Amino acid sequence: MFQHVEFYPGDPILGLMDKFAQDPRTDIKVNLGVGVYYDEEGRLPVLECVKTAEAAIANPPRPRGYLPMEGLAGYRSACQRLLFGENSAVVAEGRVATVEALGGSGALKVGADFIRQWFPTAKCYVSTPTWGNHISIFEGAGFEVGKYPYYDPATIGVKFDEMKAFFKGLQAHDVVLLHPCCHNPTGVDLTPAQWDEILQIIKDKQLIPFMDIAYQGFGADMEGDVYAIRKAVELGLPVFVSNSFSKNLSLYGERVGGLSVVCPTAEEAKLVFGQLKFTVRRIYSSPAAHGAYVVDTVMNDPKLFEQWVGEVYEMRDRIRAMRQKLQDVISAKVPGRDFSYFTKQQGMFSFTGLTPEQVARLQSEFAVYMVENGRMCLAGLNSKNVDYVANAMAAVLQ
Repeated sequence: MFQHVEFYPGDPILGLMDKFAQDPRTDIKVNLGVGVYYDEEGRLPVLECVKTAEAAIANPPRPRGYLPMEGLAGYRSACQRLLFGENSAVVAEGRVATVEALGGSGALKVGADFIRQWFPTAKCYVSTPTWGNHISIFEGAGFEVGKYPYYDPATIGVKFDEMKAFFKGLQAHDVVLLHPCCHNPTGVDLTPAQWDEILQIIKDKQLIPFMDIAYQGFGADMEGDVYAIRKAVELGLPVFVSNSFSKNLSLYGERVGGLSVVCPTAEEAKLVFGQLKFTVRRIYSSPAAHGAYVVDTVMNDPKLFEQWVGEVYEMRDRIRAMRQKLQDVISAKVPGRDFSYFTKQQGMFSFTGLTPEQVARLQSEFAVYMVENGRMCLAGLNSKNVDYVANAMAAVLQ
């Protein structure tokens, strides 16, 4: 019956995790592939604010009822405050429709299905390169997905002029998927001035910006990382924003994300909100509860919120320290070559510039695992392995 079903080879990043786990070398092996934050001891952390929140939630234990289709009210308002500001006019005016979602991926799926239904002729464009699941999710929703110029390997920067020219050639209501901060997989972000230009083009061409922010707080800071989102609102753009608490609350398996849609009027926001709920109903009916209660508790308790921000900045600063150490060691080992891009890039990821052949050597000779295109997750580095990794990278670069 199922012989006609096509073979699925698996996700390359998740497959890399399996290969890493099966590697018999036990003296030292380093996983720099998966986008997960590990602490200095190489462990997935449980944040102190989360421990406090979970203790409060469990005392006394509460019934496990269904959440509303749109999720918890406190959760949704927390998403809005983080993205649009404490005293955001657009939120006060009722022009933002927000639903809780199953992680950032779930938010992307709900948004993609909504746009596909109500803008059926739209095409979707993603950066070259982007997170692979962006393409899969939008193609799965029925979109034709194209790619716009972004990363320039020659400068380890952005092909900004080409990007602008490409956007000017798109049709009204085409979707452009954007990374407000900590671009995945390159770590190369637009400057505020560049965002100003791009967003003006988006406005002039009547494009639909879909901003996916999975790492708020890991780039500049909580406010700086949402510059592009707030600038889009300032320009009067209707904008879709998918956000995630997986990384910055270390709640990966709880699937805690959100989708917010900024609308021209409060009346339109009500229409959009209703259709977002209906979209959720058709996919998974209602969101997960435990992680949502944790987010609700942390984000709406001033002391826990302050503690959370501090813990996020500790994670951010540890990644920055690993970037600096990596740059210092490789620069000393490979003189005459500029490795400053390691500290110019932001967030958990770096495009190292390594070729697939060099990545394969790292894996076979040194048990250092990263994605074939040279993307590495710096959160897998710590004081115990960063020198080893830097020296291994220097060896394959020479």
